[in-house]
Amino acid sequence: MPKSSPKDPGSPTGKFSDKRSSNRKKTEPARKPVGLGSVILFWPFLIFHGLISPLPKFLRVPIRLLGDPLIAGLYAGLAMAGFYFVRARPYDMAKVAEMPERTVVFDRRGEELGRIHGEKRDVIKVSEVAQDFIFAILAREDKRFYTHGGVDWIGVGRAVKENFVRGGAAQGASTLTMQLARNSFALKASLLDFSPKIQELDRKLLETAVSYRIESTYSKEEILQHYLNRIFWGHQVRGIEEASRTYFEKSAKDLTLSESALLAGIVRGPNAFSPFKDIDKAIRERNTVLDRMVSEGFIKADQAEAAKKEPISIRPEWRRIFHDSYAMDAIRRELERILEEENIELGGLQITTTIDHLIQKKAEEALDAKLREIERRPGYDHQTRAAWNALPIDKKTQPQYLQGSVVAIENLTGAVLAIVGGRNADESKFNRALQGKRQIGSVFKPFVYLAGFESGIRPDTLIDDGPISRGEIRGAGAWHPHNSDGKFGGYLPASTGLIRSRNTMSVRVGNRAGIDKVADVALSVGFETPMPKLPTSFLGAWEASTYEVASAYTVFPNCGVRYAPRLIKEIRDRNGNVVWPEKGDSPYISYEAVSKGPAWSVSNILHEVTTRGTAAAIKSLGFNKDCGGKTGTTNDYKDAWFAGYTSSITCAVWVGLDTPKKTIEKGYGATLALPVWVEVMKTADKLGYKAEGLKSQLSFVECRLCRSSGKRATAGCEAAQEAYTDNVPKDMVPAENDLCPDHPAKAIPLDGEVPEATTSNRPPKAQPVSDDSPILDEEEIEIPKAIPVDEGEPVIQKAIPVPESQGR
Repeated sequence: MPKSSPKDPGSPTGKFSDKRSSNRKKTEPARKPVGLGSVILFWPFLIFHGLISPLPKFLRVPIRLLGDPLIAGLYAGLAMAGFYFVRARPYDMAKVAEMPERTVVFDRRGEELGRIHGEKRDVIKVSEVAQDFIFAILAREDKRFYTHGGVDWIGVGRAVKENFVRGGAAQGASTLTMQLARNSFALKASLLDFSPKIQELDRKLLETAVSYRIESTYSKEEILQHYLNRIFWGHQVRGIEEASRTYFEKSAKDLTLSESALLAGIVRGPNAFSPFKDIDKAIRERNTVLDRMVSEGFIKADQAEAAKKEPISIRPEWRRIFHDSYAMDAIRRELERILEEENIELGGLQITTTIDHLIQKKAEEALDAKLREIERRPGYDHQTRAAWNALPIDKKTQPQYLQGSVVAIENLTGAVLAIVGGRNADESKFNRALQGKRQIGSVFKPFVYLAGFESGIRPDTLIDDGPISRGEIRGAGAWHPHNSDGKFGGYLPASTGLIRSRNTMSVRVGNRAGIDKVADVALSVGFETPMPKLPTSFLGAWEASTYEVASAYTVFPNCGVRYAPRLIKEIRDRNGNVVWPEKGDSPYISYEAVSKGPAWSVSNILHEVTTRGTAAAIKSLGFNKDCGGKTGTTNDYKDAWFAGYTSSITCAVWVGLDTPKKTIEKGYGATLALPVWVEVMKTADKLGYKAEGLKSQLSFVECRLCRSSGKRATAGCEAAQEAYTDNVPKDMVPAENDLCPDHPAKAIPLDGEVPEATTSNRPPKAQPVSDDSPILDEEEIEIPKAIPVDEGEPVIQKAIPVPESQGR
């Protein structure tokens, strides 16, 4: 039999077989090759499908239905991780460690005066925190802190489970790192057009990404430290150290187990669980934390039970109120002038001030004590501080009770030792020492005489104490002020005019010096508000602050030198580096405000004011050191002043009502202000600010002068018996050709006899003070404002003389 041909249709390998093969190729589509991009993009799916391909179809299909969504979820998770990683990148991780803390203010003795700016916290190290608190916060907030990488996924899983089962959010999903991220940055949702729940999820995912960045930047120890210093504890308190001091008045390193558990317990609701608001809730939270500490193995059960029985001793209510201070107000103002706002608000500075807290305290106490004494007087008809304090809260308005201010300055530095702007900064924020501008009255007269002495007048120069005639005083028109006692005298030494505070003499001295000269002197010695260029200003009919008066008076003990007043001595940053003043610089600035001789001469006269003038009561009040000063009492007893000094300190005191009105009958500066000054100075002397006597290093020259003109004496002065010899400060010696114009030499006959006309026309001799009896205090006469007239010359209304009964 012949062999079958390969193409035989009957053969198994023949034509029929080839036809069936061809049919299969037509019915089954050909597989396309998989591209490289698809492999890279979908390789998890390809691997997954390849792994399950050997399985039977009934297993392969359900596995794919579960596996493909899971792989797709993985894709979505990776995409979201990338998205939130990009969103987390801009956050500066350095900010985690930058925490605004309170700036601590110290006095010159190192005593803490208070804290300002920044946030209410103290930044400390983990090693400075009690170990019991570390265990308590970990048990309460994050028991797996040292094992997770920023997010506790076990806790997240538990939270999701609890949320699914109970329909509410579970506790414990947020780690310390996540809380730190939330407290360090303002993590805002970007999906603002979605529902609040979606926005919250968006914010939570961003918080997670930032937490991982924190974990990659800082060690666990550093993260814990930043968390403990940043966390909020209620009542504006931040950080464990400040919380410990606020609630328990102790450092964080001294916390007991019970106190540690309580603080850890109130973290989640510091305002709701605060022991200041609800001690029972705080104790409940403490006990919960103690139980957790036992279950997590941090402490034993018997320790927890003992801690639960421990009584809670928190800061008493009367010590919870932060008391404001006029000194701190002044320090804030000066700090703002020195540093930029950013440095101030960040806080964390250490400021050493010039304030002496012992003098500050005495000034506050002395002022309030004196004014309480006045308020207790029979017939006192103003609001008292006690009456204001007794008012219900809803009835209290701005206090209207008697007020005062005190400023004490160290002469040779300008350092402010005390600044009191009222009786209580909690009751009135208005700082009268800095902001209160009141009529200064007679306390300005020394500067008028200072200008006069710089213009050639001498303390022994004769000045008329008689009535002022119309047109005599430049720019005064018909104004003619009276003396406080309503009396007039003859020609008296200029020094007597200041000692006795004679208005007519003071105006004449100012007139001889010139209004421009007096205004220049006022500006040079530290009065910030330009003196009005009116003759009434010679009598202090303009306003200044206590701070300005005190600073201006320092030129007298300093022989003309003025140090600009300063409250801040040194500023250090949180690392202890000096940031102000710059290296080599001094915070104290000095300059020669006025000539030495005239300042020394006025100082000598002011010394007499305190021994036999209006301030002679100083010794009877208990201060017997060398000093100088001047009282001042404005019209109708509206303002009472005393400004005075020793060789070490200058102090100014003002007393009055905020709305100017009569304080009390005979409310003189010597009655109201001087006693406060004495108490401040007695304290300063005891503290080592010694009053060693008002001395001078000036050079003196002996010369022959005329008593009426203050110029070099001529033969005419000798003949008129007006010449005298004096030791004059070198800078006050008249020039050789600066001869007396009142007694020309040619008026003297050759034989030396004095013509009758010369003696008859000679001004009367000086009327020296005939006894050493004290001169009682004076009240300033009313000084109306100038009224311009058509001719352009200011005409000042006639002053009303003060009755003799008020002229003390």
